Amino acid sequence: MPVTEQAEVSDPVLNWLEEDRLHEECGVFGVFNHPDAAALTALGLHALQHRGQEAAGIVSFDGEHFHTERRLGLVGDHFTSRPVIDRLMGDMAVGHVRYSTCGDAVLRNVQPLFVDLESGGFTLCHNGNLTNALTLRESLIRKGAICQSTTDTEVILHLVARSEKTQFVERFIEALLQVEGAYAFVGMTNKKLVGARDPFGIRPLVLGRLGDAWVLSSETCALDIIGAEFVREVENGEVVVATREGGLESHRFVPKHPARLCIFEYIYFARPDSIIGGRSVYDVRKEMGLQLAREAPADADMVVPIPDSGVPAAIGYAQESGLPFEFGIIRNHYVGRTFIEPEQRIRQLGVKLKHSANELQVKGKRIVLIDDSVVRGTTSVKIVQMMREAGAKEVHMRVSSPPITHPDFYGIDTPDQDKLLAANRSLEEMRSFIGADSLAFISVDGIYRAMGLEARDDDNPQFTDHCFTGEYPTRLRDREGPPVQKQLSFLAEVG
Repeated sequence: MPVTEQAEVSDPVLNWLEEDRLHEECGVFGVFNHPDAAALTALGLHALQHRGQEAAGIVSFDGEHFHTERRLGLVGDHFTSRPVIDRLMGDMAVGHVRYSTCGDAVLRNVQPLFVDLESGGFTLCHNGNLTNALTLRESLIRKGAICQSTTDTEVILHLVARSEKTQFVERFIEALLQVEGAYAFVGMTNKKLVGARDPFGIRPLVLGRLGDAWVLSSETCALDIIGAEFVREVENGEVVVATREGGLESHRFVPKHPARLCIFEYIYFARPDSIIGGRSVYDVRKEMGLQLAREAPADADMVVPIPDSGVPAAIGYAQESGLPFEFGIIRNHYVGRTFIEPEQRIRQLGVKLKHSANELQVKGKRIVLIDDSVVRGTTSVKIVQMMREAGAKEVHMRVSSPPITHPDFYGIDTPDQDKLLAANRSLEEMRSFIGADSLAFISVDGIYRAMGLEARDDDNPQFTDHCFTGEYPTRLRDREGPPVQKQLSFLAEVG
């Protein structure tokens, strides 16, 4: 089936402004059976912009043709104009926002990806990371496959294309049974909207309803922006299919068992107004602050969040400790990822481009800085220094996640283990490196208590928490065997 494409390449992304933060790869969204499917998808992607800021794409189907728009940059930069939306005709659409794990974003990796199959067109977008993508890719290439991108998502398209099953859903499930790792897929054929979640449910995916239309989304906040009703979460190990004939179908491709959602959805990635796993993300983050205050109190005058992600935990910490909550740091929300190429002396300003000290609030005060995570620690160093330069008498740092000691391979952009601060230094060495008067992290059990559980079940962990524990829920097949250099070279490009 023909496909029309409009592609626009933005200026190269300058990474020097990027802070010492974790980054999630992407968000997915889809609408079935609505006359404004593309416009609703653009709105949904806007609500999911926090999950990826380097690229966005939408594919629609008008009953005869697929139409696609893939752009580098923000959703609002490209998908708010009427001409763009008018080109995305049809009552079915899927969309994607992306953050690439390494290097510049490139258009060939922008999703949704599209292919023509024997039965018609198929487009797919993916949140997560497949841990055996390289192994499968090499096998497919040996058998004659021609890969057009460096994304692991393309592997699924090849597996579906090569399946000898007669029904599309059977072909899709057969492909899913061959992949490992974390994924929330949203895809579309000329007749169906499909969604799938990995057997552990590491990445989130929810189902909504807007009148007679079905909606799939990474988070509930994107349902809210279009006025859709939350129906339920797509279960781990489930494929859901919306069709014109049968409404909504559900297919399990693995036996049912407890899910293990990524703990970082609650700590950092999800928007605070989303509901994930039946829990309010905002409430969980506040509870993390409460637990942190119980575990690591500080003799101080005020609690100061590192905005924006540290705010809910700081509110909880202040409430439990009885200390006043103050915005001692102000964030500049208008500094994006693309900026003028600076001279070295301007480059050294670093964190001040995004965060500024509220000097009148912190001068002469003993402050407790609350952040959600510490990765390399370089941003923490700058912020502590900024507080001291603003006149803070003491700076005590508290972190609402446990020490990050292991890298992630399921869709979070983390440094190698030798670059993770907590993997290579003791608590006292980290405190000295950051320059704080004291430093403490919430415990792993404290995180679980914030979730309403008594503690972590070491025999059956309730969440994917390998960044703190080193216990990965799946095999890391691409990292188990040679050729190592070739694997790492490919994985550096995957996004």
